[in-house]
Amino acid sequence: MKLIAAYLLAYLGGNSCPTADDIKNILESVGAEADEDKLEFLLAELKDKDITEVIAAGREKFASVPSGGGAISVGAPAAAAAGGAAPAAEAKKEEKVEEKEESDDDMGFSLFD
Repeated sequence: MKLIAAYLLAYLGGNSCPTADDIKNILESVGAEADEDKLEFLLAELKDKDITEVIAAGREKFASVPSGGGAISVGAPAAAAAGGAAPAAEAKKEEKVEEKEESDDDMGFSLFD
């Protein structure tokens, strides 16, 4: 991740084709080291590619990844399929128990004194 971030920082700084030395200099400025193998792989993958097109392609791939919203839609059809059981389940809603706020009395001092 830090290699990608350094590459993008170099790109945003006006360098349309950052080199390994450019990325290493950015990482060294914050006290990080670059893994040579990963750096060479990154540069080989991004060689002769427009970074905006790479980012756009990545966004399309992320759009197809499920984000955990499926559990809600799975539960609703199951309740509807049960027929009369759904209204009974709604009638038995549990009451929410409010937690009592903790006070500073137990500590013997107040944070605002």
